[in-house]
Amino acid sequence: MRQKKLFIVVLVAVLFVGFMVSLFPCGKVHAAEIRLKVANYFPPPSFQSTVLEEFCRELEKRTGGQVKVDYYTGGSLLSSTAMFDGILKGIADIGYSHVFYTTGRMPVTESNGLPIGFPTGWVASQVFNDFHQEFRPKEFERVTVLWMNSSPPSAIATAKKPIRRLEDLKGLTIRGPGIVGDVIKALGGTPAPTPMPEVYEAISKGVIDGEASNFETLYAFKFAEVVKYTTSVWEINHPYPFYLAMNKASYQKLSGDIKATFDKLVGEYKERYILMWNAIDFVGKEFGKVKGVGFPELAPGEYPRWKAAVEPVIDNYVKTMVGKGFPESEVRGWIKFLHDRSEFWTKKQIALRIPSAVGPPELKPEALIK
Repeated sequence: MRQKKLFIVVLVAVLFVGFMVSLFPCGKVHAAEIRLKVANYFPPPSFQSTVLEEFCRELEKRTGGQVKVDYYTGGSLLSSTAMFDGILKGIADIGYSHVFYTTGRMPVTESNGLPIGFPTGWVASQVFNDFHQEFRPKEFERVTVLWMNSSPPSAIATAKKPIRRLEDLKGLTIRGPGIVGDVIKALGGTPAPTPMPEVYEAISKGVIDGEASNFETLYAFKFAEVVKYTTSVWEINHPYPFYLAMNKASYQKLSGDIKATFDKLVGEYKERYILMWNAIDFVGKEFGKVKGVGFPELAPGEYPRWKAAVEPVIDNYVKTMVGKGFPESEVRGWIKFLHDRSEFWTKKQIALRIPSAVGPPELKPEALIK
């Protein structure tokens, strides 16, 4: 009897083990799939959108499908102004926007957009990443910053009136949020904080007279269809500081191997994104020419006047930050750092022979092919 009971117990145990094994496939056990939502407010055809999508697909490829990415463009998941809060709340795991869409929210990083005169987008982007690594602004401590980058050098696009002298801006309403708006006001214009996706219609209907960004928006947002003139003002370049940021919890849930792959890919695409932003100014200018946009230059002797006009913007920023509790020496230290790193990276760009559409003569394509 005891042998019979023992046989039954063993039989049940064998059947149970067999049942449990059947629940798990043989061979390598795969980690659970990670699904990420990536949000970008740039329109789908833009280079900013397509290159970031390449990043998403490459992440899927390099992780062998363990990471799946749902990519949302054109503000379909989060608008430019809602991006940062959307990342914090986990609506998007990763999001792309710039600091002037939430003016006052990232006051330390806003210094990057002062009219310091970064000569190219490549230089400014490198400086922005240096700045973030050096000072680690608390305003970003609740997210994981993947990279920073700059827009190309500043330009003013207008629907009817060409800009050649400081006086030409008087009476014009020009789109420019944050510090960009402060610059427009200092130059004699009237700033309007119109969201970028609404600018095309606002110009076409005459609600605003133009916008302050750069050559690339002539293509990316098709402004070349509604403006007639675009004037580069790179000597007082006041760029838009962009960020690609990730929800901290989403970043922390990446496992060891996946995290290593992710970090490596971020490093690669940070450089690729910076180069893309630098190159698209060429595309924007050529698209503008095809659409009949004129590119007048500042009249001789105008640059010193423009530089003097925007100096108060820098001084007012310093006063504002002192009012927020920052020592004046610290704030001016940030600005000196930006100047110093701009000089360093300008020399580096010349040495690497990376051309830009605007900026010093040494960085123009015709100078680099000699």
